[in-house]
Amino acid sequence: MMTNISNLIDSLEVYILNNPDETKPHWVSHFIVPTANELLIKIKNKNGNSGFGMATSYTDISPIIKPFSNGLEDFIIGEDPFCPEKIYEKIFKLTDTRISSEKGWSKESLIRISAALDIACWDLVGKSLNIPLYKLFGGYRNKVPVYVTCGYYREGKSESELREELKKLIEIGHQSFKVKVGGLSIKDDAKRLEIIRDEIGQEKELMIDVNRAWDLKTAIEGVREFERFKPTWIEEPLRWEDDRRTLKLLSKKTSIPLSGGESEITTYGCRSMIEEDAIQILQFDCTMFGGFTNGKKLSALCELNHIDIAPHHDCFIHAPLVASTPAGRIVESFDDERDPLQAQLFENSHKMNNGWIYLNEKPGLGLEISETALKKFGKLVYKNK
Repeated sequence: MMTNISNLIDSLEVYILNNPDETKPHWVSHFIVPTANELLIKIKNKNGNSGFGMATSYTDISPIIKPFSNGLEDFIIGEDPFCPEKIYEKIFKLTDTRISSEKGWSKESLIRISAALDIACWDLVGKSLNIPLYKLFGGYRNKVPVYVTCGYYREGKSESELREELKKLIEIGHQSFKVKVGGLSIKDDAKRLEIIRDEIGQEKELMIDVNRAWDLKTAIEGVREFERFKPTWIEEPLRWEDDRRTLKLLSKKTSIPLSGGESEITTYGCRSMIEEDAIQILQFDCTMFGGFTNGKKLSALCELNHIDIAPHHDCFIHAPLVASTPAGRIVESFDDERDPLQAQLFENSHKMNNGWIYLNEKPGLGLEISETALKKFGKLVYKNK
């Protein structure tokens, strides 16, 4: 097969994105989530077509950028971005090669990089064809529901502060709210949920996120106590070490749908959750593993198994994929303090209004990175020319 050399990746830029204005920590049940900690990859070919992709990290990002200091670019420059499946496999498969051990490239770093690079390739493909990705992936609809994650634990956070937070989100127009539990006793978390349900009312959706804090006994107690709040789902209720089996056991004890998937490190883990009937809603994250190449596969698998997809994080990145499939349920958003990148990184974010994201008709991801935001949040760590 002849390859048009002008299509090949010719330019590569890599940035880390951090928040210089980090405020008081946002706690979930047992760890802090950063307000911005992402890898940004920008690619371009000789034709002038470009694309970008992002990878999310909740841990130290320095191991993820290390491969660009000692040779990983040699596996990227000269590749054809119109063959994203091939490129994804090439980078991902480095996880079980001798060179990755010799160079100190961790599995997590290569998994994250393969995801960001894959998204960048698909963005470039869409832009070069002048087609929005939601149409390229299937075009099921041009809008998706969106919820806001809120109710984090904060040092000294009072009831009035929690109520004020919710009032502001309601004023913005949010219709669905995901809140944190698992950091307190079930009794104390129930008091917080009473406040939250009181503020948002009975008609708006309420999701509950445990962030893998409970053992099975506690989870059974928790779902029974929280059923009165009529949650749309309970997310990652069980501890990591045996969560697929215990999720299946828990599902037999409650009518509340269970969700999970963001903490898997590969698409194979998500596949197992589906096969083992562990969840009813899959929350993979294309920016943490798999990219769009594998996000499309998981979406199709969920559709065939009557499971909804509600990807974790990065609503504007995931919106085209969720809009492309009948399995697409909803995307996750944050307020400006929790995620300043959502608010500031793009010049032309998809419009968010009254509980929906309306995708624009721009090609690819449909997004343009703000140079002002890139200067504020970004640090260039690699550029080949």
